[in-house]
Amino acid sequence: MEYIKTTCKVNPDTEINREILIAELGNTGYESFAETEDSIEAYILKKNFNKDALVNLINYGFTEFRVALDSEDMPDLNWNEEWEKNYFQPLLLEERCLIRAPFHTTYPNAEYEIVIEPGMAFGTGNHETTSLMIGEILYEELDGKTVLDMGCGTGILTILASKRGAKNITSIDIDDWSIRSTKENALLNNISNIEIIHGGAEVIPDRKYDFIYANIQRNILLNDLPQYANALNTGGELVLSGFYLEDIRILEEKATKSELRLIRYKVNNEWVAAAFTF
Repeated sequence: MEYIKTTCKVNPDTEINREILIAELGNTGYESFAETEDSIEAYILKKNFNKDALVNLINYGFTEFRVALDSEDMPDLNWNEEWEKNYFQPLLLEERCLIRAPFHTTYPNAEYEIVIEPGMAFGTGNHETTSLMIGEILYEELDGKTVLDMGCGTGILTILASKRGAKNITSIDIDDWSIRSTKENALLNNISNIEIIHGGAEVIPDRKYDFIYANIQRNILLNDLPQYANALNTGGELVLSGFYLEDIRILEEKATKSELRLIRYKVNNEWVAAAFTF
């Protein structure tokens, strides 16, 4: 299959601006992404490429940042091989959880194995926040528990929670691509005890959860924290990630207003996962 690669440079180049850009590109037909130090590489089937739609998005779609881009035709390659070689290799986390793609043929044995169809660089366990959240799920006893996965992305946390014995999981994301990806990856991993919902905190069902995992950008966490607290069982845990160590105090202050208290946090390269309870 012939693809077009569009290299995008964001200014200011922040995590949230990258996430917004990737989500919008996904809505215009781009189906896979790779993040480099200074850019985002977005891939779309040549037959689906619409230059006018792309230019319109870049010129009028964003108010908080600007995007410079360059598109080029890509040769007809074995894309599974390219992903495996350049972007997504089997990853073993905590010596217990293996994350791999369906096309991987060589990988170590592990207690838990998660198969992810790669589409974005984040959501495959490579980002510090994802690995921190996986560590939290491996740390907790989830047998028979109810779980809410906010900002489910590829569904990686949902899948691990199910494999760890969670009774049922609700997975929520505002992005259409993420909803499709979670459904696809759940099937790949034979996971059926999940409810997948499109939207944000406003669509959280009117029920309580034993564990809530939210790996989302800091400002969204601050805004939605009261809704998370309202959905948490007494004695349950709310685990947040997607922010830096310097942000933990402002999140703790916000949590305190909902009668939550910080019980632990872990740091990986200045990124944080923090657990709260009543």
